[in-house]
Amino acid sequence: MQWRNTLRDYGLVSILLHWLIAVAVFGLFGLGLWMVGLDYYSAWYRKAPDLHKGIGVLLFMLMLLRLVWKLFNPRPAPLQNHGSAVRLFTRLGHGLLYLGLFAVMASGYLISTAKGRPVEVFGWFEVPALVTSIPRQADVAGLLHEYLAWALVILAVLHALAALKHHFIDRDATLKRMLGRH
Repeated sequence: MQWRNTLRDYGLVSILLHWLIAVAVFGLFGLGLWMVGLDYYSAWYRKAPDLHKGIGVLLFMLMLLRLVWKLFNPRPAPLQNHGSAVRLFTRLGHGLLYLGLFAVMASGYLISTAKGRPVEVFGWFEVPALVTSIPRQADVAGLLHEYLAWALVILAVLHALAALKHHFIDRDATLKRMLGRH
């Protein structure tokens, strides 16, 4: 398998970025659901949010890398059996996934920095608090973060179901290309 994309297949870097981001999104969603139920006396009350924030910042960096990678790599051509409607829905779905990811991360950043404190990432570095003056910033961003996270996960599940539909019903190479088996 090649590192870079070709006009026929995704390369190893694109495939790894895709699956790392998918695991991070679902992992962060599960961690977020779990941590909001913790009480003050739980050993994880402070650790879980720090873990969630740190992984979220790393995911942001991974998404930036993915965007740069997409700029310098060809996109594999659509499969022959994908008509104009499938191509449109594919572009729209991917666009919404990217937009949703960045919106969830931005709202998470606004929650984390509302009191003017930076986001510490595993003791490696800090992300400064640049926006702190929005009225009720943590509350509004928190509500947005929750709804956007649910929307993103629902969209990601629909994305996965579409890939499975292409694999099992249409019997085309859509899923195989993202698994590096085309």
